[in-house]
Amino acid sequence: MERVVGTVVRGLRCPIINQGDNIEEIVVDSVLRASEVEGFNFQDKDIVTLTESIVARAQGNYATIDHIAQDIQSKFGDETVGVIFPILSRNRFANILRGIAKGAKKVVLMLSYPSDEVGNHLVDIDLLDEKGVNPWTDVLTEKQFRDHFGYIKHTFTGVDYIEYYKSLVEDFGVECEVIFSNNAKTILDYTKHVLTCDIHTRFRTKRILKANGGESIYGLDDILSASINGSGFNEAYGLLGSNKSTEEGIKLFPHNCQPVVDNIQQMLKEKTGKNIEVMIYGDGAFKDPVGKIWELADPVVSPAYTAGLDGTPNEVKLKYLADNNFADLRGEELKQAISQFINDKDDNLVGAMEAQGTTPRKLTDLIGSLSDLTSGSGDKGTPIVFIQGYFDNFTK
Repeated sequence: MERVVGTVVRGLRCPIINQGDNIEEIVVDSVLRASEVEGFNFQDKDIVTLTESIVARAQGNYATIDHIAQDIQSKFGDETVGVIFPILSRNRFANILRGIAKGAKKVVLMLSYPSDEVGNHLVDIDLLDEKGVNPWTDVLTEKQFRDHFGYIKHTFTGVDYIEYYKSLVEDFGVECEVIFSNNAKTILDYTKHVLTCDIHTRFRTKRILKANGGESIYGLDDILSASINGSGFNEAYGLLGSNKSTEEGIKLFPHNCQPVVDNIQQMLKEKTGKNIEVMIYGDGAFKDPVGKIWELADPVVSPAYTAGLDGTPNEVKLKYLADNNFADLRGEELKQAISQFINDKDDNLVGAMEAQGTTPRKLTDLIGSLSDLTSGSGDKGTPIVFIQGYFDNFTK
């Protein structure tokens, strides 16, 4: 029978995951149960993905603002702490900032503008033009920012993040000075002791600060990179990728993830006889055209995946072939010609005209984005995603 469906993506429901649960057994049981109920069969190169959240929950990878405060105090002592380039997120950063404030004597909070690293805007870029403000050169105090732009609330959350973040610090009786700059070196005019909170640019930021006179320079990846009095931790990413769990606590990004995906793959092989790929995913990478957010608040899209998900796609553009290589063909003859071209394509199409317009991204980033959009971030209750046909093409 002619195949008429390509890639199929299913969000799978599973039990609510709690600390101490066997995440591997739960994932395998959920996938097998879905197959039984929905009537689909397993194939080699099927993909099972699971959110980083349920892995971290099962691991019990949690910490409190007190744990954060202890680590901040141990690293900065009584120095004024420059907290620079945080993202604007109640879920991602509010409890982290509370922990920082609880462990600091004074905070100088430096926000990038017009937006944070992942696209949350403090101010519309057109307003910068209107006011003659250059975000690449101009350093603004809080008063100057307010005089120019007033009090602006986030498009979706309705939060004035300047006021909100400042209040979180001051609630602990800690002085908080707010400035605005996109140049990391600016903070060194206020303090030589800096916690840089950017995610994907953190290595460059730390390098610049150290090269220009910074003394105590750390990133969020250095905070809770080891356990503090029994807290959760992440040796590679510290607080990066964490989320609010309670009013006083956070859930950290999961650690030691490779054994999890490898074990799930092996268990599925034993149950199904098929070689099924497995990956853990966090935030995908896609831009919201209204809110302008890029997602990407986790340090990586996938902290662990099985070997078959390594690499990038090696695809040709069907419309290019139809419009160029085989422009004189139609119908079944065109289909056969394109199918033959795909079967004969090189193993590496980088730079080939036939591949232009395809997406040269890592497979794990593409599949992570697909999974993140499928599972959503709310109440769908589908933290496991089952994908079939992802590696198929026009010929199969």
